[in-house]
Amino acid sequence: MPPHARRPAMADADLTAPAEPTASPDARPSRTSRKLKAWHRRSIVRDVDHSGTLTRVHTESAWSARFAFMIAMSAGIAILGMLLPSPAIVIGAMLISPLMAPIVGLGFALATFDWQEVRKSLIALAGGAILAVLFTGAVVLMSPLQDMTSEILSRTRPNLFDLLVAVFSALAGGYATIKGRGETIVGVALATSLMPPLAAVGYGLATLNMPVAGGAFALFLTNFIAIALCVAAVARFYGFGSSLTPRQTRRQALALVLVLVALAVPLAFSLKQIAWEAWATRSIRAQITREFGANSRIVALDPDFSGGRLVIRVTVLTDRIHGKAVSDLERRLSTHLDRPVQLQLSQVLTNQSNSQAELNRARTADAEARADQLARADMAARMSLVANVPVDAVLVDPVARLAAVQLVAARPLVELMQAEQRLSEDSPGWNIRILPPAGPLPDLPVPAEGLSETDAPQLDAYAWALARRGTNSTRIVPRRLSGEPASRATARGQAVAEALEARGLVVELGQPLPADPVLEREQGLSAARSVRVEPQAPAPAPDVAETAPAKEKPVATG
Repeated sequence: MPPHARRPAMADADLTAPAEPTASPDARPSRTSRKLKAWHRRSIVRDVDHSGTLTRVHTESAWSARFAFMIAMSAGIAILGMLLPSPAIVIGAMLISPLMAPIVGLGFALATFDWQEVRKSLIALAGGAILAVLFTGAVVLMSPLQDMTSEILSRTRPNLFDLLVAVFSALAGGYATIKGRGETIVGVALATSLMPPLAAVGYGLATLNMPVAGGAFALFLTNFIAIALCVAAVARFYGFGSSLTPRQTRRQALALVLVLVALAVPLAFSLKQIAWEAWATRSIRAQITREFGANSRIVALDPDFSGGRLVIRVTVLTDRIHGKAVSDLERRLSTHLDRPVQLQLSQVLTNQSNSQAELNRARTADAEARADQLARADMAARMSLVANVPVDAVLVDPVARLAAVQLVAARPLVELMQAEQRLSEDSPGWNIRILPPAGPLPDLPVPAEGLSETDAPQLDAYAWALARRGTNSTRIVPRRLSGEPASRATARGQAVAEALEARGLVVELGQPLPADPVLEREQGLSAARSVRVEPQAPAPAPDVAETAPAKEKPVATG
């Protein structure tokens, strides 16, 4: 069909087809976006030497003998500076550390999806990190100085600010790499602090301090990931990886945001804890100053936030002794901080005449004597109630915080052991001693089916009773039943001996006692099927290797 014959149909089709919508205000952002992209290509991307930058970055990020040597030297300088401690030496180690090169190379490789360069950069980074940790660990092991210093502690608690420093440093480092600003790289190396955390990891491993090693490694990991991802973002902004599809670009952006958020959440919690500790320290100082007045001076304040109870060690210079300062401050601080507080306060008198100082010492001694008397009376009453003895029979030393009582009437050993445990739990800091009655220990009954897990409290109680008698040695003498062979009674005694050996006692097995028909008739076979536990003179503790088999088979048939 000639072309002119088809034109009417095409025209009719054009007439019947829906009209193409005209430009609307909704289309303006797309035109603005196209203009921005054109300006971006013309003003930012076009002036960048992409091939030269990639060649330089990938050459510097590969593993080499020079890289390994500089890693070892910077690691050695860093750990020595942290042990002294000397911030200037640590800064010198950060300046010569080559760890930034493979991380920057990894960022550019991620921006261009160059997986071969990703592999090369990761190998160089992993090798450098392992070399630094091993070298610093060896230096620590050979060093006479192994105390934990402020330079080490400052690298063990990463927080959100550390992440932000790494992000800002990475943005500056990526820009400096693309624009060839070498002087900026020096500042980036100082800001990111890559080598000192690895040196702290080596210190933690060498001294078997895993919290230090773990916290320092978390800081290094935070810096490493943040720098690599932010360098990748800067590289994409300057046109590296422009051949990637929009879908790949979106995946890159999503991965960058997700990883940074995943790093930020736990670091934000760490920052919150650090901020709370700083606020708590200021509150503690304010409360102590309020208690002692403006003329006092706090010369040492060391709060310990590690446990469930906040322990505060403080030394105060004051013109008079405050007798109730400890109790008042503990009560106020516990309420203010919403946490149990234990205050260890030292008061040092200043600017006083001899007579006034003597008077204050007398008042302090009198207050302490009254406090000791109250503590003694309170503990004696509690021990008397639990042990069912007169108050005068309880020995209490409030200075040594020791309370002991000797029972007269026989009571089950398990009951006495549990009563001592309850008193110890209710009286933290006190050494509670309930001594069983003098004389032979009661016989230990053994079930017919042999020892089992339900007999563990009884065995623990006998071990406890022997310890309260001041010995770790005992002699086990089994008792035969009527008509029972001696071997069966011996097996019963052997089972008890092995169970007590598993509890750290030195045990001697004696010959079985003859059967007691009267005992069997009056108290039954369950009472007669027993062993006698006789305390012996203290003996050297048994070797662990000797007691190990006994722990595997503490039960035997009765």
